[in-house]
Amino acid sequence: MSLDILDQFHDPALCKSVLERLRVTLNGQPLRFMEVCGTHTVAIFRSGLRSILPKEIVHLSGPGCPVCVTHEAEINAFLDLAGKPGVILATFGDLMRVPGSRGRTLKAAQAEGARVAVVYSPPDAIKLAAENPDATVVFLGVGFETTAPGVAASIKMARAQGVANYRVLSFHKLVPPALEALLSDPGTDIDAFIMPGHVSAIIGLAPYLPVATRYGKAAAIAGFEPLDILQALLFLAECKRDGRAEVANLYRRVVRDEGNAKARAMLDEVFITSDALWRGIGPIPGSGLEIAPEYAEFDAKRQFGIEIVDCPPLPGCKCGEVLKGKLAPNLCPLFGTGCTPAKPVGPCMVSTEGSCAAYYKYQVD
Repeated sequence: MSLDILDQFHDPALCKSVLERLRVTLNGQPLRFMEVCGTHTVAIFRSGLRSILPKEIVHLSGPGCPVCVTHEAEINAFLDLAGKPGVILATFGDLMRVPGSRGRTLKAAQAEGARVAVVYSPPDAIKLAAENPDATVVFLGVGFETTAPGVAASIKMARAQGVANYRVLSFHKLVPPALEALLSDPGTDIDAFIMPGHVSAIIGLAPYLPVATRYGKAAAIAGFEPLDILQALLFLAECKRDGRAEVANLYRRVVRDEGNAKARAMLDEVFITSDALWRGIGPIPGSGLEIAPEYAEFDAKRQFGIEIVDCPPLPGCKCGEVLKGKLAPNLCPLFGTGCTPAKPVGPCMVSTEGSCAAYYKYQVD
């Protein structure tokens, strides 16, 4: 896509026109929407959209930040594994400061002598394994359908290259089951959803249809530019005005309705679905990805006998309520005092895509 075309999605006149249509469509009626993507969270704040949206619109950030939904028990498993002799953990940098249930982090473990390496991609972890044949290199697999295909490809790559000391600890999660868990909660008050563009590029439109058909909510797959988001909100407002529950793909320059067949085939080959724990939500059936038996030799969970047991959240941390759209970040008693980006208590303040971090950075009252 040329820069000229992309610039149109920032055009002030176009944005103003859609914003006015949005005001007219709302006609004073409230609209509580949830975006289910950390990139949308940041885009809405960074662009200034949140400050100019009609007062009838309530913006909620959902469980779309990969780091934020990684459960305390999963972080505990990372920390336990870091303490084992002969193990090198390979991880993306944003996991380093996420606390487990006892407040300890991988950064602290590294400082105490654990072998923890920050990598930029799964192939970097394979290279690390090849360079350290006497150690077992375990890549920490977190995130959604967006990152999971790359991790699946790394497992196939390690097998093809004969890198026998490469392992993956998979705590990947699937977005659609989490949406159904949210909507099944009687305490959840959401009118409509903006769906994640990156995830949608993999899974397409169909997995979101139950949001409309079963729960009667409208949803829009949207891009990340100001005009993308405004157009999605206009669609959602029109659906609410007309009493329609529909799912629309408004990000066609990137997302096909059918998704990415090759990426999905990669997931189906290397992973199987399993139950998974989500921070703040708890166990969600069929919402996780485990390594398939055909690739068992790369499964760190099997090799090290790792079992994940639910555990209570960190005292005072309200990340779970924030992720479910039940609490604004600045209403958490720790926000801005006991929990800051410099000294975070919960992952919603650690991640650059976390809603607590966005509230703090953009000084939302």
